Amino acid sequence: MTLAGALAHAPVAAAGDQGFLSPTGVEIAFLLVGLATFGAAVVTVTSKQLVHAALWLVVALGGIAVEYLLLTAEFIAWVQVLIYVGSVVVLLLFGLMLTKAPIGRSPDADSGNRWAALTVAVAAAAALVWVVVDAFRTTWIDLDGPAQGSTRVSGEIIFRHWVLPFEALSVLLLAALVGAIVLSRRNAKDPEGKS
Repeated sequence: MTLAGALAHAPVAAAGDQGFLSPTGVEIAFLLVGLATFGAAVVTVTSKQLVHAALWLVVALGGIAVEYLLLTAEFIAWVQVLIYVGSVVVLLLFGLMLTKAPIGRSPDADSGNRWAALTVAVAAAAALVWVVVDAFRTTWIDLDGPAQGSTRVSGEIIFRHWVLPFEALSVLLLAALVGAIVLSRRNAKDPEGKS
């Protein structure tokens, strides 16, 4: 093979041989969206205005939906948008409105336990990462089967293995809504909080 022939085949070999440290555009987008989502989550838990915290929660949950789209799990992404962004955050905002929570800056939104909360959060995150890595260390995805984010696979997983936690979450959300209505009616009847 001549030198010209070797140079002509070199870019093709280099383009087809993606290494571990040479990210693709999807991986770069995944990282950037992940950083934006992490930032929105940090602002959510550090904001002293409850409505702003709820709106930053919308950004964080929307970022997770974009991450699902980048992982080609379109069904899970739209479920994330419909259930979490569309329902949970709306329920949270209705709860804030019904309980007459302060709209502006709230000085009592900070309990003063930041270091304890940070310690618990870091410990929980480390435990979650360890459990996920340990559980999926030897798991391989079957690329010849149906897509993992498809409706069929997701429905089988949810309604075969996760139906009880799914229903428990719906009961919990219903209880939160009923509790917000009860608190708002009690405040409407007796503004001083006497029964």
